[in-house]
Amino acid sequence: MFCVIADDEPRLRQVLVRLMTSDGFTCLEAGDGVEALERLDSVPAALLLSDLRMPRMDGIELLRQARAKYPDLAVILITAVADVELALSCLASGAMDYLTKPFHLEEVLARVGQAMEKRRLILENRDYQTGLEKLVATQARRLEELFLGGVQALVQALEVKDQYTRGHSIRVSQYSSLLAREIGLSESMVRQIELGGQVHDIGKIGVREAVLNKEGPLTDEEYQHIMTHPMLGWQILSPLLGEEPVALSIVRSHHERFDGRGIPDRIAGMDIPMEARIAGIADAFDAMTSGRAYRRGRYMSAEDAVAEITRCSGTQFDPELAAAFITVIRREKLAS
Repeated sequence: MFCVIADDEPRLRQVLVRLMTSDGFTCLEAGDGVEALERLDSVPAALLLSDLRMPRMDGIELLRQARAKYPDLAVILITAVADVELALSCLASGAMDYLTKPFHLEEVLARVGQAMEKRRLILENRDYQTGLEKLVATQARRLEELFLGGVQALVQALEVKDQYTRGHSIRVSQYSSLLAREIGLSESMVRQIELGGQVHDIGKIGVREAVLNKEGPLTDEEYQHIMTHPMLGWQILSPLLGEEPVALSIVRSHHERFDGRGIPDRIAGMDIPMEARIAGIADAFDAMTSGRAYRRGRYMSAEDAVAEITRCSGTQFDPELAAAFITVIRREKLAS
């Protein structure tokens, strides 16, 4: 290990060099703080022994610059002044110890031994924390992969049950993320909205297949039954998505209306979570442009669906989000 010894008294430096060399260190000498920094730049030093009173740069400034540049460096300061406040100031600035002249060589070795042990423990603890953080991050990624795999399995189970919604959830997720990026939401928020789009209809797992796949118009009772899916989906996913409130909001509130006449909570306007207002537009657009059993295969063109969203802007849909969505669709879909 390398040790830099900084003192403007050559004889004291030589004594310390001999002492630290006998203790296993490779020593470099410096006559002041400026030279000491140059020596520190040249080797991976573990220890700095420095006098406080030196020309050009004193020990306090050397301590400040050395600790800023080499945070793992152990620093012991030496002075002829026995000043408690000065000692405390040095320790507060990052020195590991403080020696006053005259000192016994055994005392120097003891203090150096304590400082190096403290440095070793700090480094080991940092390595442990870094390793632990990496392990936690790896486990978190694995848990997220397993969770998303489970969610995707639920979506696939729904699509097997309802052949007419095959691919619908993915498209709603994609449309929602396009709109979210268009209005400048963060990538973290976009990812949560994507997840919400994928699972927004998961409550349809609890809807009777005869209703899901019925050809022709639904009766009032059948319509009411199928529209229980937002609340049912929210109940299914709440235990799984407790830390994903954005996705849960989409599941529960994507059928709310801007005028307050939606389901299940009849909330209106800005009281509807923004993510649900986004997914609600995406869901409606894909529903209008995709086949459904009750429509006997008939569906709208993208242009007709845009016209319908425009017509319902301010009643069913948030008008600002509807305008942004139409911009996105015209750019991404109608232009292709």
